[in-house]
Amino acid sequence: MTTRRQFILSVATIPAGLLVLQACSSSNPSDLSYEETARKTWRHSEGGLSDSSSLLHELVRYATLAPSSHNTQCWKFRVEERSIALLPDLSRRCPAVDPDDHHLFVSLGCASENLIQAALAKGLHGEARFDASADGIVNVALESTKAFDSPLFEAIPKRQCTRTEFDGKPLSNAELKLLEQAGSGNGVRVLLLNDSRAMEQVLEYVVQGNTTQMQDPAFVEELEAWIRFSGDEAVRTGDGLFTRSTGNPVITRWLGSLLFKLFFTPKSENDKYARHIRSSAGIAVFASEANDKRHWVEAGRCYERFALQAAALGIRNAMLNQPIEVLALRPQFANHLGIGGQRPDLVVRFGRGPEMPRSLRRPLQAVLV
Repeated sequence: MTTRRQFILSVATIPAGLLVLQACSSSNPSDLSYEETARKTWRHSEGGLSDSSSLLHELVRYATLAPSSHNTQCWKFRVEERSIALLPDLSRRCPAVDPDDHHLFVSLGCASENLIQAALAKGLHGEARFDASADGIVNVALESTKAFDSPLFEAIPKRQCTRTEFDGKPLSNAELKLLEQAGSGNGVRVLLLNDSRAMEQVLEYVVQGNTTQMQDPAFVEELEAWIRFSGDEAVRTGDGLFTRSTGNPVITRWLGSLLFKLFFTPKSENDKYARHIRSSAGIAVFASEANDKRHWVEAGRCYERFALQAAALGIRNAMLNQPIEVLALRPQFANHLGIGGQRPDLVVRFGRGPEMPRSLRRPLQAVLV
């Protein structure tokens, strides 16, 4: 799910003339607009909710803070009296990286888990059911219960996919146990790999998958289309991968597109992934018993609980999904892990690291039906 890919802009190798153009293209108003929008996006509820309609819409807002591949936000929500339906938004598919819509339905699972955690904090028990006969809709039925602010709910505005290096320090056994418990579900389990040899072996698959993907022009074109090179662009679209989230410069699209083509290479990306993995405390692999949409949604719910538990502990995470996105590589990776009969759904590195600028979200009116 990539909410997870970025390009490397090596400032030391950018011609001086382009650096001048970059400086001229950046503006303080854009930065302020982005910062204000990000602050309003990543927050808990402010004040009371006057009626049931306002409450249900607030639950949808929490759901939209879930991760999605390339931050496409590939979901729609239908609010009813005692339930909220999550529908796949096929207009936001990523056919190059996600041809079977696996990541799309994982994203629906992430959003439904956020919704359920938020509902409990507001005094509603949410029960998610996947309806395979209705184009893959996830229905969350809601019933009154005692309100409970869980640590996972409190962590919703803190969670982010942090695409930078971590501090390389190990986690405690107690922390690993909490992550494992949070990431397990109905027909989905999480494997935690935290020794250097196992992580280096995963790195080999990541490099192989990344190299294959970057040799595919359709993959590269699709990725570039979802990059937001400036604060203005990020605010205007409310989606996509903002370059500041990876520590890269804020520039205009025409210049960003030029630099992307110059510096986004297999070697630069593979070197980056080596640094990222070697600075991580471990790698989590989520695997499903069956390769179907119901299990993909469940994998998303498990990952989101894992990510929220990690955020509650001050732990960052980021996707490494290349070994499962390349069709020819996926069964080899599964056999390497000893789960040949199961589908590896997500590969996630984790550890402690800095907070990065956050991705944005579209307004509620854009996702409500």
